[in-house]
Parts: sequence; structure tokens; C-alpha cells
Amino acid sequence: MSEKDLLNCFAILEALERIEQYTHPHQSAEQWMKDQVAYDACLMNFVVIGEMTAKMSNDFLGQNKNIEWHKIKAFRNIIAHDYLGIDFKEVWQIIQTKLPELKIKIKQITSK
Repeated sequence: MSEKDLLNCFAILEALERIEQYTHPHQSAEQWMKDQVAYDACLMNFVVIGEMTAKMSNDFLGQNKNIEWHKIKAFRNIIAHDYLGIDFKEVWQIIQTKLPELKIKIKQITSK
């Protein structure tokens, strides 16, 4: 793995941990969405994750096909270009179900 790819993975991990931190105090999607600062911060960190994914080398992406990189990039585009049309309940569901798995996979990559 190149140093650039490794640094991008660490940036993704940092963004994932920030999303965890910003959502931790909230028990529901509705409660989280009402905390506008936490909501906006999480969405910004999803953009960061997508940007770091877009900067990964093709070799790296090919070696780590167990991660749905195309979906991560697509989600970034939705947030960046359709901000007012975002379904906060769907984002909450992604945070609760998909991000823990992504964090485990990125940690496995960075520990090699």
C-alpha cells in the first residue's frame, strides 16, 4: 500500500470516529437531526470519507474489493449536491449499521 493510500485510510478513520462522537449522545434519528451542529458535522465528515475514497489508487481499490467504494463515493455526491433532499433517517441508519463495519475493515487495512 502506498503512503498516500495509508494516509487516506487514516483520514477516513478520523472522519468515522468524529461521526461516532457527534452521534453518540443521541438516541434517535429525530434527536440527532434536531442537533443541527452534530447533523451538519456528520454530513461534512461523510463528504471527507468520500473525498478520501476518490483519492485512493486503483491498485488499492482493487486489492480491497470487500469495501463498496463506489457506494461511498456516490453517497458523498448525494450529500454534496442534494443537501436539502437528504433523508436524515436513512443517514442515521447508515451510521448505525454500515459505519461500524467500515471502521473495522479500514482498521484491518491500516494494521497490515
